[in-house]
Amino acid sequence: MAKLYFRYGAMGSSKTANALMVRYNYEEKGQHAVLLKPRFEKRDGESLIRSRIGLEAKALFAEDFLEENRDRKDWRGIAAIIVDECHFLDPAYIDLLASIVDNYDIPVLCYGLRTDFTGVLFAASKRLMELADRIEEVPTVCWCGRRAHFNARFVDGKIVRSGEQFMLGANDSYTSLCRKHFMEGRLRPDQ
Repeated sequence: MAKLYFRYGAMGSSKTANALMVRYNYEEKGQHAVLLKPRFEKRDGESLIRSRIGLEAKALFAEDFLEENRDRKDWRGIAAIIVDECHFLDPAYIDLLASIVDNYDIPVLCYGLRTDFTGVLFAASKRLMELADRIEEVPTVCWCGRRAHFNARFVDGKIVRSGEQFMLGANDSYTSLCRKHFMEGRLRPDQ
């Protein structure tokens, strides 16, 4: 029986690398896994997902794929749907992904952040927490060695606590922190 998975982790936890490895495993067995990403996610171009360790694969925009296939009746040939950066989706697309799992017995694996840079759930992540059959953390660590749960946005070496919820960035503008250092606003030990 297929399941809806939400695999979340703070920035730098290898979510994208995990998504690409899962896709590779399906493809290696001769099964087609559809790789999707939100339209908002264009850091690596419109048709590519790339992990920081160099893994990459072509992807489709999730919104386009789901809208084009909304009324599809025959899903044969698709072994799984893998969504990277799922937190950028509208929650209605999470409902649509859940219906694909339930009605067509196709596993859907969603990878993304649970919370934004202020520690608040993304709307799509909240919906996944409500609907997912399996919720799994992809762990990473803070500079102090504790498990990191928070995504700190920073400018000029200082944590930013307000601004647009959606902002693309990588190590140049985000870091993962444990709760203690996120709350204290400490990006590194010498602060």
